[in-house]
Amino acid sequence: MTAFNDRGRGTLSRLKQAFSRFRIQRAADIWRENSTLSNIRTLFHTYRSHLLKGFTAVGLLACISIGGNEYMKLNMKTNANTVYEVYVNGQNAGAVSNLQVVADYIAMRNEELKEKNPNVRMVVDWDGIEFRLERASKEEADDALTLSKLDELIVPYALGTELIIDGKTAGIVKDEETAQQILEYFKNKYIPRKKDPGEVGILSAEGTEPLDPGESELKSAEIVQTIETKERIVQPEEVADPQELLKKLETGDVQPTRYTVEKGDCISCIAQKFNISKQVIYENNKWIQDDMIRVGDVLDLTVLQPAITVKTVETVVENQEIQYPTNYVLDDSLRAGTVVPISPGKNGLKKVTYEVVKMNGLMQSEELIDEEIIEEPVAAVAKKGTKVVLGEGTGKFAWPVVSPTISSSYGSRWGRLHKGLDIVSKNRTIMAADNGKVVIAGYKSDYGNYVVIDHLNGYRTLYGHLSQINTSVGKIVEKGEKIGLMGSTGDATGVHLHFEVQRNGVAENPLKYLNR
Repeated sequence: MTAFNDRGRGTLSRLKQAFSRFRIQRAADIWRENSTLSNIRTLFHTYRSHLLKGFTAVGLLACISIGGNEYMKLNMKTNANTVYEVYVNGQNAGAVSNLQVVADYIAMRNEELKEKNPNVRMVVDWDGIEFRLERASKEEADDALTLSKLDELIVPYALGTELIIDGKTAGIVKDEETAQQILEYFKNKYIPRKKDPGEVGILSAEGTEPLDPGESELKSAEIVQTIETKERIVQPEEVADPQELLKKLETGDVQPTRYTVEKGDCISCIAQKFNISKQVIYENNKWIQDDMIRVGDVLDLTVLQPAITVKTVETVVENQEIQYPTNYVLDDSLRAGTVVPISPGKNGLKKVTYEVVKMNGLMQSEELIDEEIIEEPVAAVAKKGTKVVLGEGTGKFAWPVVSPTISSSYGSRWGRLHKGLDIVSKNRTIMAADNGKVVIAGYKSDYGNYVVIDHLNGYRTLYGHLSQINTSVGKIVEKGEKIGLMGSTGDATGVHLHFEVQRNGVAENPLKYLNR
């Protein structure tokens, strides 16, 4: 018996420590170590008077949860004069006939708060409640009055999680989990999950598998803004509905903008007038075909301003044809400019790799980072008259700038066909890509200052957005001759050269004719 009492005192000591620190789970573990009903009865009867002095609501709930009905049966075995005085932070709230009354009250109050505030995290400080067992108290138990007093003394409060973007409060949500779900929504919105041909996949952990043409791979995705979350006491009405907050963050509370097309308008003109991207016009007005708009058409020019911006960097791989060259056999019996095929040529093939940067899914930049020759082109052979025609091109094109970097390639870009290459270089000198005759040297709203050279062999090249034109219409130029300086005139963002190769009046991919 002595050994058991020693064991009981040790258990009681650990229980009291656990209760005093509000470590309910640890208290439960200790009770389970002495879980036989006989041990519980013995411990309770032996140390009952000590255990119930200063007994907190947290301890009460712990004992009820681990001792269940047996604890309450033991608790009920008191004489008729026994009452339990209830204190809240030292203030007497009255007396109850048994502890189950308060336990039921706590459970009911918690459920009531959840039902009335399903979208708000309500917190009640039950830790301040204490009980004292009085066998011959002058105060009579009044359960209803005591519970009413508890309603007055214990006031619940709401906790919320503040979502802070770049130092400014964007909204308050129920908890940290909800805040993180909102942030993950934005990231996932711009991260495709499938890895099928033509779609972007998630970058593998090793990153060693090469991409096939038509595939794309995500290198990184990050929120540009500085994001913080902070828990604080709030008013219940301050807590936002997650869906409404999402909508607000996505649109930036921007109001719709409508514009009625007037005489003389064009897509690039309207974009320039409102200082917006043409891509916005195309995406908001998908009914536009071939840039055809008419007077009276109503355009949606709304530019959303999301509070959160997701920057993605993707690796994109595509196949590009390499235009075959033509080797000429000079024949003085043929008139100048006359070409007679001898053997056909065959286009080659190369795999090109781009790094594409997007902000919220909209392309910001595109850089050619690698190209690999898969199949060399086979040159065609033809007879050609020996009479030299002044300005006739060779059919082989040179890069129009020194040390070029492609910022946007040929193809479907920004929702529409991009007819050429956008090229940047530290050296802003623009050179003729082949011999030819200047047929246009002027200004156009979309190209700005631009030059067109006719190479007199079925090819033309176009050079757009020049800051300065250094040639004139009718002039014969040689390959590599300076024709102007790179600029940003017309419908352009940033200093660059827009370069096109046209074959028989149709724009083709310049990379078919140019190699790094």
